[in-house]
Amino acid sequence: MDIKILGSGCAKCQTLESLTRDGIAELGLDAAFEHVTDPAEIASWGVMSTPALVIDDEVVLSGRVPSATEVRELLADR
Repeated sequence: MDIKILGSGCAKCQTLESLTRDGIAELGLDAAFEHVTDPAEIASWGVMSTPALVIDDEVVLSGRVPSATEVRELLADR
């Protein structure tokens, strides 16, 4: 599984990354993480509001920090 967190590195972006890493661990999944901070690259994903979560090259969430349960559900659906 390929995970990208899109955002500047703000507190919300860090929270999303932490929730996602926790969800990966809880579900026993294998994933590679990348934190994308470059505004041009973020925009190339069509994301106008961060933080955003990309799973296997699909933007699955943007503009908010989800609950831990929602992150696990997004991960489990893959």
